[in-house]
Amino acid sequence: MDGDHPRGVDTTPRSLELLNRELSWLDFNERVLALAAEPGIPLLERVKFAAIASSNLDEFFQVRVAALKDQVAAGLTAPAPDGLTPSQQLTAIGETVGSFVLRQEGLLLGSLLPELRRNGIQVLDWAELELVDRQELSVLFERRIFPVLTPLAVDPAHPFPYISNLALSLAAMVSDPDTGERRFARVKVPNVFPRLVALSDGNRFVPVEQVIAAHMHLLYAGMVVEECAAFRVTRNADLTLEEEEADDLLAAVELELRRRRFGRAVRLEVQSGMSAEMVELLIRELDLDHADVSYHAAMLDLTCLFQMAGLDRPELKDTPWPPVTAGRIAAADEAERSIFSVIRERALLVHHPYESFASSIESFIAQAADDPKVQSIKMTMYRAGGDNPIARSLMRAAERGVQVAVLVELKARFDEATNVGWAKTLERSGVHVVYGLVGLKTHAKCVLVVRNDDDGLRRYCHIGTGNYNSKTARIYEDVGVITCDPAVGADVTQLFNHLTGYSRTHEFDSLLVAPREMRNQLTDLIEHESTFGPEGHIRAKLNSLGDPGIVEALYRASQTGTRIELLVRGICCLVPGVKGVSENIRVRSQLGRYLEHSRVVWFAHGEHHGGGEPDSPLFLIGSADWMPRNLDKRIEVMVPVMHPKHQVWLNSMFDHTWADDVVRWELDAEGLWHRRGPERFDEGDGQERFYRWVAQKQRR
Repeated sequence: MDGDHPRGVDTTPRSLELLNRELSWLDFNERVLALAAEPGIPLLERVKFAAIASSNLDEFFQVRVAALKDQVAAGLTAPAPDGLTPSQQLTAIGETVGSFVLRQEGLLLGSLLPELRRNGIQVLDWAELELVDRQELSVLFERRIFPVLTPLAVDPAHPFPYISNLALSLAAMVSDPDTGERRFARVKVPNVFPRLVALSDGNRFVPVEQVIAAHMHLLYAGMVVEECAAFRVTRNADLTLEEEEADDLLAAVELELRRRRFGRAVRLEVQSGMSAEMVELLIRELDLDHADVSYHAAMLDLTCLFQMAGLDRPELKDTPWPPVTAGRIAAADEAERSIFSVIRERALLVHHPYESFASSIESFIAQAADDPKVQSIKMTMYRAGGDNPIARSLMRAAERGVQVAVLVELKARFDEATNVGWAKTLERSGVHVVYGLVGLKTHAKCVLVVRNDDDGLRRYCHIGTGNYNSKTARIYEDVGVITCDPAVGADVTQLFNHLTGYSRTHEFDSLLVAPREMRNQLTDLIEHESTFGPEGHIRAKLNSLGDPGIVEALYRASQTGTRIELLVRGICCLVPGVKGVSENIRVRSQLGRYLEHSRVVWFAHGEHHGGGEPDSPLFLIGSADWMPRNLDKRIEVMVPVMHPKHQVWLNSMFDHTWADDVVRWELDAEGLWHRRGPERFDEGDGQERFYRWVAQKQRR
């Protein structure tokens, strides 16, 4: 079964064979939406994927489309590496997004909602309701909704109101029955109550904007409501920080967060049927073009489908996969041994969420916080999340006198406010908090614990691919290594000295660190593998691949006969299978209940690095994707995985992914993605198969 993605704009590369980054991201979101139509995935999980696709698209417009519009406004015409100018990219995005919206709404109206109805769950329009249901909702409106609404009108005394980012609104045209005078009116739909209002039976829902629209005459008493329709505005929500000019980075981020809500409008979504008069008024007042408007037959803002996905209907959801506890940790717990004794015996590889994040990483830091032999704890924090047990362990350690230092990355997009809050809370507990380096994001995932063991000081390190976030660790697939290897400990110590102090970076013996040397080291490893020709073999698992330099190195390696297998979840600008260029490169993408987030690279003949034998296989794990931002503008870390048992584990992960009978998407030489594998998703779910393998292995 193929899922070919149509392309409306010629993106033929002008020099180096590259696909456009933004269009590649839209292809990724198409694959997410495709999961909402997959037979073999439970209904409410498919509803969830439709909601995720909408949330993804919102972020894309707030950041990527906003950036392109800024470039056009600044008169920039330089093409991207694929050859498209900012203006051409916006045109291509408009065509692609328009087709996407039609497919998404067709899926919702033609498949998901009817199937929900067959299972006793209904999302109803106001017009479908019986009189008794309308009376029930009218009572609810008067008691719970009406008091919190603020009706606004536009007239000489009331200028056009500010429309906040992603807020759902109702636009109306009201007229005075005596004078005939007409005014534009707007009502913001507050988010203080659920978007989908449940009727008393708990199985039928009505969009709250329809409930408000049905009672608009009460908001504009004595007026005639001639027209009423929903709309939604998306604004530029990226932070623009002049760090070099900021005396206080924390204050600068807080200021930009306040400014963010006033970002320039970049998209207008309107309900189908809104009059041309009102659309023109909104376009004019929001300073948009007609090309920025999308018309919707279904509800606006389908992230409300998360509410449906959260219903207590286990028969319509995935069967849970309880995370297993790594065997060595479980044995240590039974013997009442500390995790430090386990790591001293041998490094520990952990793979979340197949293996428990709580029993490994959270336990490691919690034990360090309470251990009287621990003298210091240092870590990076990129996306801390809400209630974070790790942060609370760090606070507990600081309060009992342990030296604790945390680098909180304030510029983690859309987590800025949360991270600012944690930075202040940690500081109040006595944690030494730093905010990173000027001009660079710190994206590395590292922990350093210094412990006074019986035989002397020893450094215990965790280096991983995922954030120290308890919530996302349950749904993001990530790997990490906890080790007390002296070489790794020395490198991590130097890294933290550089991040928290005033020191020049030095040569790292075990770690690959960006932006200093990682790009050159990865390029060297690719080129070294290519010297083995058809005996060469590279496997990489990434979130995104778009760096032209890395792509060019992979093309050169392919031309020597080196086999290259790339598992890329999201953006992929490389074009595989082009004769004479990339015919030995294969690209596939795997999606499922877990978000594939780990970055793992394997070279069959890795150079001598981190203690291995020359030309022996080399595994690297870490935080860096192969994108310019990761290699040039972020602090990133990758570490070799040296132990044979850990390498067997990672090899098995690759083998499960590259099996011929799993559901996956493959990229062809035309830049099109094709769905491959069994017709039913549950007959070829690669994640489920790997979970079974992990559970069986740990039971042994």
